[in-house]
Amino acid sequence: MTSAERTMRALPSARWQRWPGWVARATLLWGVLYAAFGLACALSGTSLLPRGGDSAAAALSWAVVATGTLATTASGAVVRYGLRPALRVLLLVTCGLAGVTAFSLLMDVITLLFGQGVDHPAAAANKALAAVGAGLLAATARSDRAGEATGTTGIGSTGGTAVRAPTAAPRAVQLAAWAGTLAFLPYTAMKLVWASGGTFAGLTGAETLAISERNGASGVFLTLESCGLDPTALLAALGVFLLWGLVRPWGQLFPRPLPFLRSRRVPRWLPLAPALLGAATLAPYGVVGVGYLALAAAGVVTIRPGDFPSSGDALLVGWIGLVAFAVYGLALTVAARSYWLRTRPARRAGVGAE
Repeated sequence: MTSAERTMRALPSARWQRWPGWVARATLLWGVLYAAFGLACALSGTSLLPRGGDSAAAALSWAVVATGTLATTASGAVVRYGLRPALRVLLLVTCGLAGVTAFSLLMDVITLLFGQGVDHPAAAANKALAAVGAGLLAATARSDRAGEATGTTGIGSTGGTAVRAPTAAPRAVQLAAWAGTLAFLPYTAMKLVWASGGTFAGLTGAETLAISERNGASGVFLTLESCGLDPTALLAALGVFLLWGLVRPWGQLFPRPLPFLRSRRVPRWLPLAPALLGAATLAPYGVVGVGYLALAAAGVVTIRPGDFPSSGDALLVGWIGLVAFAVYGLALTVAARSYWLRTRPARRAGVGAE
């Protein structure tokens, strides 16, 4: 590689290393847009709840306005006065509110990929905007620390940084990855039994295909199902690949290392973005779901059979699916945190701003 090629490749990386200088302004813009989105929904009567009464829908719209206003106030103060401890707390609180609002976004993405469309476009748009805002707010809250690590303390200032060499996660994190991988085996086996035409929990493969068609599954989904390939099982395989990409250097995920992965040239944000989205959705969804199933198994609540012949069949399938989501979601959370810490840019000693 020539020096000119190396320089051109380094330019995008250098721009992204200056993100502590502009992220507060991006958060300010997001806050204004998000508050305007909530206000428009509140005044037009557009519901942001897939299910719920008019009062709950109106309350959520005004909560969106409040979240956007808080983000605008906090990020605007950061732009003008710099990041103060009180502003950091306000940013993190607002980040938490946006994160709660973005819950189940991953489910909407999966539905959009394999269905005819999301059930509630306005609610899905709200979750997507909230997810973007949660990322911006979290980045703004730590922009001063990141600026010290990368030598970027303001707009236009740069310093020397070194990319950390790819390393494997600690043994405990790799054990968590194994747990997340093994948790998906019963789920994948169940889905493949149905996709191959077999019977499980009182449902045949033909019946599950008819249920998917009735629920509005896309042609791609139905075609894969008819060919014996369950799309959700394929997504589970991709999720496992992502999980191991977070705990092992990317170049070591293949028997014969690929040249472009050998030195972890994968951008840091590329695996982190889906990992954080998946962890924020699947971990709470699975944990809460497992708690509900435990109450159902104890007879405290009653689980409906739905499309299954009996409540016992529905409970069995629920255990298989929700335990997989809970264990994998927690493993993904642990792996994403480890990857975040292991791939942080390191400040070069003795290198100042140029």
